[in-house]
Amino acid sequence: MSNSNGGDVFSSFLLGGIIGAALGILFAPAAGKKTRKQVGEWLENTTDTTMDKIEDIEKAVKKGKDQLLKHIN
Repeated sequence: MSNSNGGDVFSSFLLGGIIGAALGILFAPAAGKKTRKQVGEWLENTTDTTMDKIEDIEKAVKKGKDQLLKHIN
């Protein structure tokens, strides 16, 4: 199995979770204004968390690349 397949599975899982959470909030019994506020806050928090995780992954990949290049040279 290649790394791209793992990324595809993770992306699909993440997208499904986002869609499910958004639908859960939208169909919950609350006023429209309150629901829109909750969705906005959730989206902002999710975006921040996702960006932090992406940065962590980028750092780990760079570290692994640097270690690999050190061993090759």
